[in-house]
Amino acid sequence: MKALGNITQTAAALWILNVWFLRFNKDTGYRGGDATNMKEEFAEYGMSEKAMYAVGAAKVSLAVMMLVGLREPKLARPASAGLAAMMLGAIGMHVKVKDPIKRSLPAISVFTLSTVSALIDRD
Repeated sequence: MKALGNITQTAAALWILNVWFLRFNKDTGYRGGDATNMKEEFAEYGMSEKAMYAVGAAKVSLAVMMLVGLREPKLARPASAGLAAMMLGAIGMHVKVKDPIKRSLPAISVFTLSTVSALIDRD
C-alpha cells in the first residue's frame, strides 16, 4: 500500500506543478467556460487575479509538500488532504459555470489521486 500512496502522491503533485508552471498560459481544452489561459479561467469563475495567485500559491505549496512528503512521510497526509480540499473547490467552480464533465476531469483526477494519497497508511 505504501507504493500506491507514493505513486498517487507523486502523480497529484506533478500534475499540479505542470498546470501552474507549464500550462498556465496555454489553452488546454479543460479550462472553465470559454477561458484560454489561467487568468481568463479565474475570471470566468468570478474570481480576481489576486485570488488566482493565492490559489496557485496554495496548490503549488501543497504539491511541493507532497513531494517532500516522500522523504518526510508525516507531511504526506496533511498536504494530500489539503490538495484534495482545494480540488473540491476546483470541481465546484466547473459546476458553477456549467462546464461539461470533460472539463472537470483533470480536477476530478487530482482530487481522486490526492484523496487516495491522504487515506493510505504509510506506516
